[in-house]
Amino acid sequence: MANSKRTLFLKRRLRVRNKLRKVNAGKMRLSVHRSNKNISVQLIDDVNGVTLAAASTLEKDLGMVGKNNAEAATKVGAAVAERAKKAGVDEAYFDRGGYLYHGTVKALADAAREAGLKI
Repeated sequence: MANSKRTLFLKRRLRVRNKLRKVNAGKMRLSVHRSNKNISVQLIDDVNGVTLAAASTLEKDLGMVGKNNAEAATKVGAAVAERAKKAGVDEAYFDRGGYLYHGTVKALADAAREAGLKI
């Protein structure tokens, strides 16, 4: 019996996260969630279980409510990098989850790098 898309996504997400945790122990995690209408990102300290910074297209001050395109991802990436600097974090590892690294996910990562966050 064939696996469903959701099952394959969950397996891929766990595989990516576990590989990243082995290599990047002690660093903060920049986790991405993408839906059809929005994109959000969180900077997470896994040791203490705390979210240090977050940004999303659902925030009205970014002006991108209900959009999930490369332009929106660029604004979200720049916003989370700025908030991470305010929280005192300049280096993190990029957890793309089960999403492929292209399109909006890539645009978000590139914008965060350009804004000064090392990922």
